[in-house]
Parts: sequence; structure tokens; C-alpha cells
Amino acid sequence: MKTNTDTEAAARELRAAWDRLIAQLQEARDGIDDPKRWPPPASPRNLAEGYRYVLGFLYGSLSRTLGPTPEFPYFVRVIQPLNRSTIDNADAIYLTAPIDGNYSYTIKGCTGDTRHWRGESPVKRAPKAPHYVIFQTPSGYSGDTGRLDEMKPGSRANCDVLDSSDLQVNEDGTFEILLAPERPEGYRGNFMRTRALKKRTNEHGETAEREYVAEFVVLRELFGDWEHEDLLDLFIYRNDRLGAPATAYTPEQAAKQMEDAGRFTRNQVYFWNAFYAVTLEAYGDMNGDGQRFMPRNDFNKPNAASLATAGGMPTNIYCGGVFELAPDEALIAELHQPVESEYIGFHLGNLWGESLDFANHQSSLNALQAHRDPDNVLRYVIAHRDPGVANWLDTTGHAEGYLSVRWAYSEKPKEKEKWPWATAKKVKLAEVLQHLPAGTRTITPEERRHAIAIRQEHVQRRYRQH
Repeated sequence: MKTNTDTEAAARELRAAWDRLIAQLQEARDGIDDPKRWPPPASPRNLAEGYRYVLGFLYGSLSRTLGPTPEFPYFVRVIQPLNRSTIDNADAIYLTAPIDGNYSYTIKGCTGDTRHWRGESPVKRAPKAPHYVIFQTPSGYSGDTGRLDEMKPGSRANCDVLDSSDLQVNEDGTFEILLAPERPEGYRGNFMRTRALKKRTNEHGETAEREYVAEFVVLRELFGDWEHEDLLDLFIYRNDRLGAPATAYTPEQAAKQMEDAGRFTRNQVYFWNAFYAVTLEAYGDMNGDGQRFMPRNDFNKPNAASLATAGGMPTNIYCGGVFELAPDEALIAELHQPVESEYIGFHLGNLWGESLDFANHQSSLNALQAHRDPDNVLRYVIAHRDPGVANWLDTTGHAEGYLSVRWAYSEKPKEKEKWPWATAKKVKLAEVLQHLPAGTRTITPEERRHAIAIRQEHVQRRYRQH
């Protein structure tokens, strides 16, 4: 029987946790305009979007902390239009579920037509699976520490990866994935490890094995054909908890959730601010080598996803930069891919790392949406106003912002000479067509409105809550 003393103790504990949450949210807010926290240059729009950015991390932190647990997990959206961040991919839905990698779990799923995963033509008028799907079992979550040193080699690892090129799907579209510390003897179905031994070399040059235990299963679903592709249906459970009841909610749980939500919000803001300013050198040369990792109106050399890129999709090759354009200027970008990839996407973001409004503006185009020239080059025009070119990327009025290109390879080309790359050239907006090949596809205002309408419908469907 609970006494008044128990109630008073719970009240003190919960009020203290609430006060810490509010204090941490204030610390997160400081990331908007405190120079010590590396915010972007201030402007009316940047400040307004900065407050939205902080609120978005709060929203994402609440989604992670208030519901699913490793005992009773379910998938939640960690990035969506309400909390765009981390220079997110406009073609992707990002899902995560908490797990304890010392136990086994099952994911049951159902999807539409998957013929395109095998290079076959899809069935006409049938619902299609996402263009590309990838599951990971990481031992940590990017940004939760709030410190850049979490990117040191060995700090965390993916215990396993499974993408749509290897995912076994039944004829009716159903599939199952077993997640466990070890593959059961004789098991031949879809499997992902939740514990992994990996060799790591420390700062003294000494190599040793380290065990990593997965804390999450992360899923990205990438959409190429926005008009016809749809989400996976998913159900995840810990195998020894299926059908079991959850325990009653306690003050200790509530206090921990508040503390986690506040800490995650603050730390995510601090980490990504520092990542953009210090690691990506978005606002200037930080290491004294005379150049920026993210050059202005140009692209850096292609990079494979790693801890140095704050994680990212493990099958990706990334290329990026920062556009800086006057109202009468445009940037012509060219994407070259000697070896074709499963996925290509080009996206714009603001200096907070939020993808631009990709539902109501054409601020992104993937390889299925974009016009490709006969020389296999994808050419895009980044500009503030519509130049009448099909492959226009809309800055939505931002004078500066991120250029982000992703190529996904189930197997990356072994020779780096065969890796894809991107180039850029700044020109006058009025002269754009003079710098593009003959036969560049142009588009009418009516066709542009139709393309935007497809985007609006798809984004509502992708993020539906009904």
C-alpha cells in the first residue's frame, strides 16, 4: 500500500525531473544564438527556423522516449517534416525502434511489388514497394552525446546491415527478419546480428577486439517513384515478450523519460551545430588548411558513410557543398556515375541541416524524377526562381544552404576511380540554357504545378497518421 510519504517522494522526484527538462530545453535554445554553440549566421529567417529546429529535436526526443522500450518496441519516425534535421534525405522515411541486443527480436513486414529490387519491371497499376530499403542494428545513436568526439573510431558500430538487394520477400509481399546475438544453427531466413565483435585500433596503435551490442534497429525507406511507391507495414516484438503485459507506469519511468527527452534535445542541437561548423566547415576554414570540407558553390570529394560523416546510411557515397547565390545567379550541378547505383538523390537544406520544404517546392530530385542526358550525366539547376528547366532545384529563397548528393550501392565500386562525383559552376540565371546541352528538357508552369501536386500527395501519404 502506498503511503502519503511515497506520494510526496514521487512528487519531489517528478518535479525535479521536470525542472531539469525545462533547464535542458533552455540550454538547447542557446544553440540558436550563442556563438559558443556554433549556430549559423543570424538573419530573421535563420532565427525563426532555428527555433523550429530546436522544437523539432524536442519532438523527435519525445517520440523516442515516451513510447517504445527495448522490452516492448515499435517503430517511430525519427525524422519527418515536423523535425527535419541532419541534412536529411527528402526521399527517405527514417524509422527506429529501441532494442537490447542481448535478446532476440522478430520483425514482420508486408510490402507492395518488389520486382524493381531485382531489376525487373514492376506490375502496372500495382502498389510498389519503396525504391530501396535498408535495416541497420547500431550500438548507438548519432548526436546523443552532444560531443564531436563520439565520431572517434571505435566509439560505436553497426552490428549488421540488411538491404533490399538481400531481403527475402514471399510472393504475397510478406517477410520476416530475425534479430539475435547469433544466427541459430540451420536458420536460412532473413537475419541480423545484434552483437558483433570488431577489431579496433586505439591511439597507441594497438589492435584488439571489442564487442558491440545493438541498442536500436534503424530503417530507411527511400522513395524514387513518389506517385506509386508506398510504405512497408511493420511489426516488431521481443520474442520472449510477445503476448505478455507491460508493467505499470512508475514515477521512476516518468522521471527518466523527462530527463532523457531534455538531454537528447540539448545534445542533438549541440552536436549537429558543431558538426556543421567544425567538421563540415560550413561557415569557414576551421583546420587551417586553406579550404572548407563543404566548399562554396562546389562539391567535395565523394566520401563513404562512416563515423566521420556522423554515421549515415552505410551503403551511401556522399558528396556535398554549400550554395551561395544572388537573386540573379544559378548553380549548374553535374552528377557523374561511372557505375550505376541502386539510388541517386540530390537535395537542398538550410544551414540548420533541415531539408527544404520538399512537399510544396521542388527542392530535391532523385534519379527517377530527374531528366538524365544522353551522356548519362544528371544536370541540375539550383536557383531562386524557376528557369523553366525540368531539373530545377528550388532554394525557397535561401541565399545559402546545403547541397547534398547520395549514391547508394549495395556493393560499392572497389576502385575509387569508379566512384561517382559531382561538379558545379555558377552562372547568371538569364544565361542558364547557354551552359546546358542541346536537348535539355524544359517544362511549362502547368507541368511544374503537376509535379508539385504529385509531391504534395506523396508526402501526405508517406507521413500519414490515419
